[in-house]
Amino acid sequence: MQAAPVPPLTEVMAAASRPHALPTVSTALRAVESLLLGGGQRTARRNAWTAVLEDRRRAQDRVEAQHVLEAVSGRTS
Repeated sequence: MQAAPVPPLTEVMAAASRPHALPTVSTALRAVESLLLGGGQRTARRNAWTAVLEDRRRAQDRVEAQHVLEAVSGRTS
């Protein structure tokens, strides 16, 4: 899963100064994140989150496979 590119803070501030084009919450959070974290830390955090999401997907796949195997064998979970 690729993270969306972070707009430069100047773009976020420019968007915030226009009354009809307020930044989204995620855009504002990404701008704050870019100020607080260096590029390497931000990349590492996003990679870690991607790994968490992948682990959750694999766990769900295991549960579904177990249910299918139990249904085929006649057992109930």
